[in-house]
Amino acid sequence: MNKVIGTGVNRKDGFAKVTGTATYAAEHQIANLVHGYLVTAAIANGQIDSIDTSAAKTAPGVIAVFTHQNPPKIFKPANDFMTSKIYEARLPLSDNKIYYGGQIIGLVVADTFERARHAAHLVKVKYTTSKPVIDGKQASYKEAPPFFGEELKFTKGDIAAGTNAATVKIAATYTTATELHAAMEPHAIIAHWTDDNSLTIYEPSQWVAASQRTYAQLCGLPTEKVRIVTPFLGGGFGSKAFPWPHGILAAAAAREIKRPLKVVLTRQQMTANTGHRSETEQLIKLGATADGKLTVIDHEAKSCTSLVDVFPELCTGITPAMYAAANLRIQQEIATLNVGTPTFMRAPGENPGMWAMESAIDELAWALNIDPVELRLKNETTEHQRQGLPFSAKHFADCLRVGAEKFGWKDRAKQVRSLTRDGKLIGWGVAAATFPGMRGKSTVKARLLPDGTAHILTAGNDMGTGAYTIVAATAADALGLPVEKIRVEMGDSLLPDAGIAGGSQMTASLAPAVMSACAEVLKTAGVKNAQEALTKLQESGSSAFEATATSAPGGEGKKWAFQSWGAHFCEVSIDEEIGRLQVTRWVSVMNIGQVMNAKTAASQVRGGVIMGIGQALMEECHFDPNIGYPVVYDLATYHFPAHADIPRIEVTFVGEPDLNFNPAGARGVGEIGITGVSAAIANAVYHATGKRIRNLPITPDKLL
Repeated sequence: MNKVIGTGVNRKDGFAKVTGTATYAAEHQIANLVHGYLVTAAIANGQIDSIDTSAAKTAPGVIAVFTHQNPPKIFKPANDFMTSKIYEARLPLSDNKIYYGGQIIGLVVADTFERARHAAHLVKVKYTTSKPVIDGKQASYKEAPPFFGEELKFTKGDIAAGTNAATVKIAATYTTATELHAAMEPHAIIAHWTDDNSLTIYEPSQWVAASQRTYAQLCGLPTEKVRIVTPFLGGGFGSKAFPWPHGILAAAAAREIKRPLKVVLTRQQMTANTGHRSETEQLIKLGATADGKLTVIDHEAKSCTSLVDVFPELCTGITPAMYAAANLRIQQEIATLNVGTPTFMRAPGENPGMWAMESAIDELAWALNIDPVELRLKNETTEHQRQGLPFSAKHFADCLRVGAEKFGWKDRAKQVRSLTRDGKLIGWGVAAATFPGMRGKSTVKARLLPDGTAHILTAGNDMGTGAYTIVAATAADALGLPVEKIRVEMGDSLLPDAGIAGGSQMTASLAPAVMSACAEVLKTAGVKNAQEALTKLQESGSSAFEATATSAPGGEGKKWAFQSWGAHFCEVSIDEEIGRLQVTRWVSVMNIGQVMNAKTAASQVRGGVIMGIGQALMEECHFDPNIGYPVVYDLATYHFPAHADIPRIEVTFVGEPDLNFNPAGARGVGEIGITGVSAAIANAVYHATGKRIRNLPITPDKLL
C-alpha cells in the first residue's frame, strides 16, 4: 500500500453535496412528469367493503386513480433474493384485505403533487374491521423459520451441566423498542417508460443490479430493458435495498398512463410503508466459575414480523462469536403483528443482540466482582463456535486494552454511586462491538485516458458512507496517480454490477475489484505504472487503455471466520432529580482490517455511535392500538439525537490488514459502530446510579 490508502482523503462527492449539485431520486427533471399520492388504510386488520373514487377522479388535474378494483398489471417475481427481491411478498393492490395500518390501498395520479394529494383525501373507504394485534407482548410466538438458509437455533454441549457447574449465575430479560428508519432522503421514485418495453427508474437503491432484475420481473421485461439510476442516496440503513410496494405500484401505473410518474412518500407514510427494526425481547442466562470463566451461555430471542412477509431480527447470530463457553445454546421465536414489514436496519440482529449480551456480561462482572474489561478478555473465543473456524486477524483484546488506556479505565471507581461531579452522578461503562466480515462478487471497469486521468465505472453505489472516495483512493493507489486525477461513476445499472451496499460489504467487495481492474489496465498497456502507460497512450494516439475485472469470495470462508471487532467506553452524567442523562465522554477502538480512508472510516464509527445513542436514550415507536398506525410519524415526534446530545467521539483503529479476507485486507466499518453502544450506556448508568436498566430506551422516567 502507498500513502493514499489509509490516509484521510477528502470526500470525492463532498463538494457536490454541500453545494446542492448532487441529484437525488426525486430531483431528476423529466419532461411531462406527473405526480402520484398514496391512499393508505385507516384500519390495521380487516377488509375493504367499498371504495368510492368518483370525487377523486373528477378533481382538478387528476389523471388516474388506481385501487384493487383496477390495479395496474404487475407480474409476480421469483423473490428469491438473488434473481429478484421485494420487501413485501404480497403485491400492492392485489386484493381487498387489510393486513396493517397504513397499508397502500390506492394511488392517485395528477398533474401536480398538491392536486394528487388533495384528490387522494377525497377517496372514501368503508371497511369491515377485526381487532388487530399490535403489541408484541400480546402476540403468540413460534419457532422462527430458517433465514438465508440457516436454522435460527444451535446447541453445543450440555446446557444443564454448564449451569450446574457455575458458581455465579445471572438470568435477565432485555427488551428494545420498535425503531424507525429516518433517512434524510425520503423514499421516492420516478418511473419513466421511454416506450412500451423500456423503463428507466430513478430510485434510491442500495443494490442497483438487483433492483434492475426485480423491476424487470415485476414488469414482465427482459433485464436489459430496465435501467436503474441511483448516483446518490440520502441514507438507507437497509431500507432501500429492494423495491417497496409504492415503487412497484408507481412503475406499473406509469406504464398505464404513459407518462413519467413521480411518487414521494411523506414522513408519515414512511413510518408504515418502508420498514422498521422490530421490537425484541431477549432472555440471556450466563453461568461462570468464581474466577470468571464462562460455563454456559443460553440466549433466547423474540421478534415480530408482518402478515405479508417474514423477517426475523437475528439477535442470536453474534452469540457464538463473542465469548467462549463449552455449553452454548441459541434459539429464536417470531410472532406476526398487524404492522408493516420490518427489515434490515443498521447492524440488523447484531445491534439488539449486542445490547442484551453486553448488558448481561456487565451484570455478571458485577456479580463476580471482576473488572468488566478483564471478564471480557478472560472469555475471548479464538474461533466461531458455530462455524468451528478460527477467526482471521482478530484484535478484540487490543481494542479493549487500547480503549481502556485511552479512556483511563484503571481509575474507574469500583462501587456504584461513588463518583459525582457538580452535584450529578457520574458513571463509566464499557461494551464490546462486533459485526461479521462480508463481501460479495463485484465487477469494475477502469479506463486510463490520454489527459492523465483515470475513470472508474461500477454500478455499486454510495449511500453516503464514502464509496466514491474509497474507489478513487484505491484506484489512485493502484495506478500511482493523484486522487484528484480519478473520476468515479457509480449507481447506474448500465455499469458493471458490484453487488449490494449493505452488510458493511461495499468497500470489501469493491476495493479488490478496483485493484484488479487497474492492474489489468497496466497489464494491457504492458507497463508498470500509469505514467509509463500515459506516455505509451499518447504516443499511440489511442483513446484509452481499459479493462474490466471481477473479484469474488473464494475458498477462504472454509478456512477462516471473518469478523470485525471493537470496544466502546463511555461516561454519563445523571441528574436524578429531573431524570436527565447526558453522555459526556466517548472512546471507540475498532479492528476492521485495513483502514482504507482514516477520515471516512472514523466518520462511519461516529455515525454508528450517534445512532446508538439515539437507540439507547430516545428512539421508540408506538403504534395506535386501534388503527395500527405509528403515533410518532415525523421527525418532530420521533426523537433522535441533536448536536447537544453528543459528546466528542474519539475513534482509534488497531490491528492489521486481513489479507485472508480479501486482497485489500479491508473489512466493513459501516455497521459495527452502532453495536454495543446502548449496552455501554446502560452499563454506565448502572455504575452511576446502581439501577440496572434492561428496557430501551432509557427515558427520564426510568432514572427518577
